[in-house]
Amino acid sequence: MGNAHPHRKHRNHHHHPTPTPPYYISPQPYVPSYMPQPHMPHSLPYLNVDSSLRALAGQAEGFGRFAIGGLHGPIYLVTTLSDDGPGSLRDGCRRKEPLWIVFEVSGTIHLSSTLSVSSYKTIDGRGQRIKLTGKGLRLKECEHVIVCNLEFEGGRGPDVDGIQIKPNSKHIWIDRCSLHDYDDGLIDITRGSTDITVSRCHFAQHDKTMLIGADPSHVGDRCIRVTIHHCFFDGTRQRHPRVRYGKVHLYNNYTRNWGIYAVCASVESQIYSQCNIYEAGQKKVAFKYLHEKAADKDEACSGCIRSEGDLFLTGTQAGLLTENVMSNMFHPSEYYPTWTVEPPSEALKHIVQQFTGWQSVPRPAEASS
Repeated sequence: MGNAHPHRKHRNHHHHPTPTPPYYISPQPYVPSYMPQPHMPHSLPYLNVDSSLRALAGQAEGFGRFAIGGLHGPIYLVTTLSDDGPGSLRDGCRRKEPLWIVFEVSGTIHLSSTLSVSSYKTIDGRGQRIKLTGKGLRLKECEHVIVCNLEFEGGRGPDVDGIQIKPNSKHIWIDRCSLHDYDDGLIDITRGSTDITVSRCHFAQHDKTMLIGADPSHVGDRCIRVTIHHCFFDGTRQRHPRVRYGKVHLYNNYTRNWGIYAVCASVESQIYSQCNIYEAGQKKVAFKYLHEKAADKDEACSGCIRSEGDLFLTGTQAGLLTENVMSNMFHPSEYYPTWTVEPPSEALKHIVQQFTGWQSVPRPAEASS
């Protein structure tokens, strides 16, 4: 598939006197006419992905940048809110061929069991308002899945997550989803799943928000790589995210009023926190470290968090441990050349609040051949 961004031009945002690779912003992105242009900073990502139906494919920033979803398959129309049967979301997701799934209806789909998504699928909620409740999605041993513009709320039962990515799934992009009030996690990424981007999502009314890396016994999770950017963690208690083993790049997220901590580094994790906004409520410390023993090691250890350009508001204490910065801490530029980041500010905070989660945007037309 090659470079996912061959047509983009970027300019250097900062000049570093050291060899540290710079990060980038897009100078003149496409701005769809239905977005309130005066309030849209030119550095926000993805302003071109609504220009045509399949323009999402291969456009994720970060580790999930190669996800193409159902790019090479036909359109599948969801025509019913039924849990199963002809024209249902479940029927489309179980099919083995590539599909670009869109909705002809709006409303709530009550899932009586976890909905498994097969490879090469785009679940595209633009143009309608679809809420999934009862259970959630499971991406099991699949690749190239895009989930866009859906609501997840009210998942019930043990081990019920909004979106569960396990085991051994890769090239996944979760974009513009609202996730609230599940009995377990909102998004869990575990058991060898990797090359995943979560962007422009809104998380609220929840405890254990996002887990990356299953538990200390799953040393295979050392392969995990996740990018989380331009997301709004809105008063959720913890795990924004909690990470074991994996490499995680966080940038331009807004996390406020957590109940326990904002971000947690557990066994061997490497978290690169860049230009995020952390705004504490009663709990002031943003970063937490938990020591655990990997199954193939003799001693327990935590992970590390490197903070670059983060903004800590209202008395927030970072909680950085200087002795915990590993010499082999990854830099995102080792894995992808460009990403869209801007300095944290009040303006960015308001933009992230406004343009995360489900959005009332029309379904784009197919591009003319």
